[in-house]
Amino acid sequence: MRKKKLLTILCLSLWMFTFSQNHIKSIQLRPLDAANFSTIIPLGNTLQLSFDDLDADQKEYSYKIEHMNSDWEPSSISTNEYIIGFSQNRILELENSFNTLQNYTHYKVQIPNQNTKITKSGNYLISVLDIDQNVVFKRRFTLYESKVLVGVTVVRGRNTREVNQEQTVQFTINYNANEIRNPSQEIKVVVLQNDIWQTAISDLKPQFYRNNQLIYKHYNTSNFWSGNEYLNFDNKQIRNSTVQIARVEKKDIYHTYLYTQEPRNEKSYTYFPDINGQFVVRTTEGNNPSTEADYARVYFSLNTPKLKNKEVYIYGAFNNFNTTPENKMIFNTVTKKYETSILLKQGFYNYTFATKDKNNTLNTFELNGSFYQTENEYTVLVYYKAFGENYQRVIGIGTAKINPQE
Repeated sequence: MRKKKLLTILCLSLWMFTFSQNHIKSIQLRPLDAANFSTIIPLGNTLQLSFDDLDADQKEYSYKIEHMNSDWEPSSISTNEYIIGFSQNRILELENSFNTLQNYTHYKVQIPNQNTKITKSGNYLISVLDIDQNVVFKRRFTLYESKVLVGVTVVRGRNTREVNQEQTVQFTINYNANEIRNPSQEIKVVVLQNDIWQTAISDLKPQFYRNNQLIYKHYNTSNFWSGNEYLNFDNKQIRNSTVQIARVEKKDIYHTYLYTQEPRNEKSYTYFPDINGQFVVRTTEGNNPSTEADYARVYFSLNTPKLKNKEVYIYGAFNNFNTTPENKMIFNTVTKKYETSILLKQGFYNYTFATKDKNNTLNTFELNGSFYQTENEYTVLVYYKAFGENYQRVIGIGTAKINPQE
């Protein structure tokens, strides 16, 4: 039986995130719709991959696309079965930064394009390679079909001990029995909180089978820790202090000092809108944020006693929800605070604090608290592998947010 999820990130997922190099910044893989951050999109829609190289020397980069199974292991189908064109191509769109203190080269590519068209739904891994074919970084995305109808509800957790800290995802799948003959064997589901794969729940089985319907009304195995709303700052006006920014200094580049934060684990829940850990590059000092937004060294601090046998990290989409030396906080014995600084491109950022123990288990609510009212978004992915097929399609998705009144 699945052990109740502590909203942890385990070592086995770190392979995805160890490739990014220090001179590569602001990696974004997103739909063209500026208000949408999800990399789970309908088959045939467009994603744009972009990133900055702070070496600013116009390197030769290429991308490579691979089809993956639901567990993110490579599928057994050959490239020409899911791509028309080429699975690997050079990234040809690049542009140097303009009127910035920090020089960089901005790269971008859209998928699909005239050289690469994906024909099958499923999970995909896109890798960026340098001229020597070394992996610079990797990102995940999912393309889906709409062959089944997925109804999703999110309710307050039903476990007595964590009723105020957890959210439970329940859902139904309506399918065509003429197309799916053996759903218990052919269908697999994965549930995501805020599109974060490291905390996904999988291998759930239906509790009930009805005519053309699978019912997943679990109370213990589909629970997520709710966490708390993300903190944020906005330095689109890079010279100015704001309600989140205490002061700004201009040196070789801009240095942005955020106000010190306090732990929120013992405070009551307070609603304020967030974008679930994501970030938006923007600037008021140019027309094209991709090349005219500058970089600033952003200073974070957390006023809490030193934690025994645990590390503290700044956590968010800016680093693909990963823990690296760059976003690790150091306890300052003089100020009695955890502190660090990170080089970030101008814009609006969500972030939070995460702890990691000696077993490399990451906890995102030890310092932030976990409240059932927190507005998380959940996505249910339905994978289908018909008898005789050698790969998994994604034949439907459903999404929902918590209703705190339930």
